[in-house]
Amino acid sequence: MTARTELARTLDAIEYKLNLPRQLRYRARLLNLRLYRLGEDNPAALAGIAVAAALVAGAAVWLGVKTVQDR
Repeated sequence: MTARTELARTLDAIEYKLNLPRQLRYRARLLNLRLYRLGEDNPAALAGIAVAAALVAGAAVWLGVKTVQDR
């Protein structure tokens, strides 16, 4: 492997790591795929995760509203 090839690979790796929009798109696709597979394999677990996420979001909104009202 030549020095030029190694430098090109290193720069490509750095660009890949620092490209945050690309990283976020990749992570979002990976999460979607994992949730889809979980839904196929164990729909009850996916429903439980959805309910838990809704409860956390609801609690966050409730606490935010309560904090604003107490001011």
